Amino acid sequence: PLKDGMIEGRVFSFCPNLTTVALVGGIHKTIASLHLESWRHEMKDEINRINQTLPTIPDQKTDTIQQWIRSVIRQFDHYKAEHIRLLKEATTLLELALWK
Repeated sequence: PLKDGMIEGRVFSFCPNLTTVALVGGIHKTIASLHLESWRHEMKDEINRINQTLPTIPDQKTDTIQQWIRSVIRQFDHYKAEHIRLLKEATTLLELALWK
């Protein structure tokens, strides 16, 4: 899973040809399960952003990747919290409708 701190030190300091990061595992399935299409689209854009950025910077790739990971996690956590909020709101509306 994608997590903060998974890349330590300056592991990519001597990798000037590093231009892409490919995420593997369940992250794409998790993104596909997001409630709103706009959330899915924004998350895909954020995930792909690193592959637009890396070719443009000669160094500091480790820092850039670490910041990107934090940004992806922060954005996903935001959408997850919004998803929970929407579910609670829908549950409340359903309970009110059934109570009438």
